Amino acid sequence: MAPTVLTASTYGKDNVKFLKVKKDPSNPQKQEVMEATVKILLTGDFDISYTKADNSPIVPTDTVKNTILVEAKTFDIWPIERFAAHLAEHFIKKYSHVSGIDVTIHQHRWSRITKEDGTPYDHSFLKDGEELRVASLNYKRNGDFVLTSGLKDLTVLKSTGSMFYGFHDCDYTTLIPVTDRILSTDVDAAWEWDSKKLGSIKAIYGLAESGAIDAAFKHARQVTLDLFAIENSPSVQATMYNMASKILSLVPQVRTVSYSLPNKHYFLIDYKWKGLKNDNEVFYPSPHPNGLIKCTVARDIKAKL
Repeated sequence: MAPTVLTASTYGKDNVKFLKVKKDPSNPQKQEVMEATVKILLTGDFDISYTKADNSPIVPTDTVKNTILVEAKTFDIWPIERFAAHLAEHFIKKYSHVSGIDVTIHQHRWSRITKEDGTPYDHSFLKDGEELRVASLNYKRNGDFVLTSGLKDLTVLKSTGSMFYGFHDCDYTTLIPVTDRILSTDVDAAWEWDSKKLGSIKAIYGLAESGAIDAAFKHARQVTLDLFAIENSPSVQATMYNMASKILSLVPQVRTVSYSLPNKHYFLIDYKWKGLKNDNEVFYPSPHPNGLIKCTVARDIKAKL
């Protein structure tokens, strides 16, 4: 067998799920819930477990799972970015041979059920679609860290207010330019916090305590929905750029904003065979293929010089 060398490795636990209930100390019947799915991957001095079949350095993935569940019980996990920082610090401090960790947390969306007058019930909730709030943190023993917040699987549709024309045309082009079309997508948005501005992982706790992390999420989600709804979109590309730019203007601690938007196609059904005109009224939702458009937008450093 030819000589080989291990060039990279990581391992951990995925799909660790829990739901936590937080009770208001002044009124235990008033409660919040968080359902979360956690993934942790470790890097470090684990090479011999791969190359020498020596398991001595391996922290069992079951231990990783147990740690997540115990810390979820004993630590304030709101918002998920705070919990990610806590887990990252725990593993780095506890295991001297762990040099780095990746923590990813998905928070499932539960919204309060409201009365007819709009007043929320104290402890009853509605599963509000498949949308996820996301936090991911890469943390190294030397203190370097990258924190990213986001949302995904937010499905939106507008029945007008979207167009697409003036695109490149060649001998492979069959797409017809349109000035009015359905626009639908599953929003996947992420914003990376500026590690240099924050200074250290400890700053994440301060951001959480001040409400800045939750405020950034609310800004990003609302900007996404507002611009999607009101902009007479010339293209997915132009609209997603405007969304990202607006978020950067509202959240100074964020370094970049990224979007990944599938363009979910709805094709106008042809009724000519029946002598009927289809005035953008009845469409066929095509499951595949779909367009996929991505971008990352950062602050223009040169503009400040």
